[in-house]
Amino acid sequence: MRLDQQIASQFARIALGHVTKEYPHKLDHVLVGDEDLLPPRALHPMFFGSFDWHSCVHGWWTLLTLRRLFPHIFEAKAIAELADQTFLPGKVAAELAYLDRASSTGFERPYGWGWLLYLHLEAVRHEDRLWGPELEPLARAFAERLHVYLAKLTYPIRVGTHFNTSFALVLAHDWADRFDPSLARAIRLWATEKFLGDRDCQAWEPGGDEFLSSALTEALCMARVFPDEEFGTWFRDFLPNIALREPATLFTPASVSDRSDGKIAHLDGLNLSRAWAWRSLAAKLTGEEAAIARDAADRHLDVAMPHVSGDYMGEHWLASFALLALMA
Repeated sequence: MRLDQQIASQFARIALGHVTKEYPHKLDHVLVGDEDLLPPRALHPMFFGSFDWHSCVHGWWTLLTLRRLFPHIFEAKAIAELADQTFLPGKVAAELAYLDRASSTGFERPYGWGWLLYLHLEAVRHEDRLWGPELEPLARAFAERLHVYLAKLTYPIRVGTHFNTSFALVLAHDWADRFDPSLARAIRLWATEKFLGDRDCQAWEPGGDEFLSSALTEALCMARVFPDEEFGTWFRDFLPNIALREPATLFTPASVSDRSDGKIAHLDGLNLSRAWAWRSLAAKLTGEEAAIARDAADRHLDVAMPHVSGDYMGEHWLASFALLALMA
């Protein structure tokens, strides 16, 4: 399956339909007093839509990426006009002020941090607009938080949800390679220290509400920080039975019983994120291993793509992960 203009337009319409949709909304917000009880638009004037802050951020990443890759789709003009109204100094200042609250230290850590950095990396590619320069102060603020966090994060968080460390580091590393060499170095050192000795991964996954593969996301992280030859050696120790398609759980798409249940709907995202991971890993592998990885990606993608839209519990975020997979 390939990303084409028809799919790009479909994804753009989906994201345009929710990045400014304020309700329903799930806040990541600590109340210190009555005065903190405010609506999403007041707390987050840029990222108040898409059910939650982080989904709005990567909804915007989806829109900007599609505008760059397919500048002639009908939706490109609407994307640019809405972004011009959104990525403004005053709104950036309000998002920064929210981070300065004493109760906001753990706000969106680390999933939203990684996605904000990834959004800024995409925004700077649109040289005909000021979106990149406008977003840079916010990106720098999250990068500094990640520096501090890695210095005290003794153990990796391996769950397949928003708290997963590897996923955030994959996104952050791509940003840091361009904008913050010291952060890129910190990510490489941290990932190497925590993951280098991992062997014979059993991949007891997925959990019932996970949208990331703990195993494949870790491998994707190591593929970012290791040279290809070193990564290949590590990967064969990490998943030594890939030729036998074992652990079988990594090659079996997840079944989704109820797409109106926001947590269970996460499993559609698992299939998409696995497709992204397997496609990305295939580019680092050779021979039979690469072919097996590509086949696993295709099977996960085929199961998930029909469900990118439909119920809002998935629709407000799944296109971003489908786009990651199709771009890999």
